[in-house]
Amino acid sequence: MHPFRAAVESRDAAAIEALLAEDVVFTSPVAFKPYAGKAITAAILRGVLRVFEDFRYVREIADPGGRDHAFVFTATVDGREIQGCDFLHFDEEGRIDDFTVMVRPLSAAQALSAAMGAQFDRISREAAGA
Repeated sequence: MHPFRAAVESRDAAAIEALLAEDVVFTSPVAFKPYAGKAITAAILRGVLRVFEDFRYVREIADPGGRDHAFVFTATVDGREIQGCDFLHFDEEGRIDDFTVMVRPLSAAQALSAAMGAQFDRISREAAGA
């Protein structure tokens, strides 16, 4: 099992953060502007761990060179079933330097947006304290 998948499925926030490059760029499915940097990305991912219920990866897709991975997942947010995919690119040192998330359907994406919006003050404080 890929180390990122293992860290997420075990809900190990420290292990997830250790896999992030300092200059990682996180592109959210519900925010217009990407977030740059390890501190804010790690804080966002901790927020996601708090709002996703019944999270599980259902498929892992990797390129032969090993630097691009897609992890297809399902979860529940505020009673709505969500399907999504984490698209990751790994730098030369094996750290995630690009992290893009896409989700469906729209009603679940809206529930995710509301749930993460409610977390964002805490996320901002966590990122500032890093």
